[in-house]
Amino acid sequence: MISQYYQPKRVFGNVATYKFAEQQVDSRISDTLIQFHFEVVEIFFCGENALIAALEIGCSMSLNHPPLYPLLFKPVFKDYLWGGERLQTKLGKQTGPGRWAESWEIVDHQTNQSVVINGPFRGRELQELMQEFQGRLVGQSVWEKINAPTIPSLLRGRFPLLIKFLDAAMDLSVQVHPNDEQAAQFAVPDLGKTEAWYVIDCEHGSQIYAGLTAGTNRERFQTAIANGETEKHLSSFHPKAGDCVFIPAGTQHAIGAGLLILEVQQASDTTLRVFDWNRLDAKGQPRDLHIQQALEVTNFAQGPVFPQQTETNADEDRNLVSCSYFTIVEQLGERQLKVGKNDRFEIVVVVDGTPEIGELKLRAGQTILLPPSDGGYAGKLYRHDKILRIWIP
Repeated sequence: MISQYYQPKRVFGNVATYKFAEQQVDSRISDTLIQFHFEVVEIFFCGENALIAALEIGCSMSLNHPPLYPLLFKPVFKDYLWGGERLQTKLGKQTGPGRWAESWEIVDHQTNQSVVINGPFRGRELQELMQEFQGRLVGQSVWEKINAPTIPSLLRGRFPLLIKFLDAAMDLSVQVHPNDEQAAQFAVPDLGKTEAWYVIDCEHGSQIYAGLTAGTNRERFQTAIANGETEKHLSSFHPKAGDCVFIPAGTQHAIGAGLLILEVQQASDTTLRVFDWNRLDAKGQPRDLHIQQALEVTNFAQGPVFPQQTETNADEDRNLVSCSYFTIVEQLGERQLKVGKNDRFEIVVVVDGTPEIGELKLRAGQTILLPPSDGGYAGKLYRHDKILRIWIP
């Protein structure tokens, strides 16, 4: 019997860690409470020597909080006037009745906050976890990048990406987004917005508008807007499911009616509209346009934008996009795999099927955040599964 007890502290680790500690520590573990959260257990050590020894032998444990684990979040739904019903019918989102435009899967932007729905962190907001765990949650290099002196102080330390699904029952407005330097100068500073779209589903005849037609300069485009001829200067094409379109900041663009899209973007909500198809909002009023600001940030040298020309490797993975803000890779087909990075976070979006990550069995429309992990996370894809893996290079 241990005659003097150290005040019990909660020590968290996985099952293997607990068994290793039990073998190595001389003092007895007088009380053990194991509560499974996937592979996470909660252990009470009594005896100061036992606690110190357990920590000194390199067990990956923490005194004050459980280790990070794959995080699922409650979506934030948006009911913009162009929304439809496929968030519910195609992706299984519990939106409630009505027409819904967007499902923000992972977001840390002002009052829009993802809330954890699984494990010990259930009910906590993403920004709260960002401030508590910092580089442990996103990777040290990412943490340093999102706290760089070039970023406005109010924007530092935010989760750097926003992941959303969009269901366009009507055409979205023609719009453009600023880059980081331009957005930082706005009355309400924000990050710039470079984004990419992955087409999940599309109706026959659907269009994507991306970039301006060859030869369109600022003067011609401004005249066209004033004359109600904006559409004549928009480059467009008919997409198909599986297409990926990269939209750098400064690109005029619009998602057309009939498209269900996954959007990966910088964590920004700055949109400058130049044309809204002459429609009225729910109150019978035209939505605000931002023509002069939009012209200032448009990259007129860019020209038309088309789907990414992607390469497929030996494992049938498609490298869709790689830029300084994010990398997107598509994986499909029956296989065992490792997901997650050892030095930065990774996001997995389920496009189709019922893949598994660790003890989690996922379904189409779900998005999961994987904190850095030395060994990665074991995963399994079944025959008809398709996922997108997203990280910051």
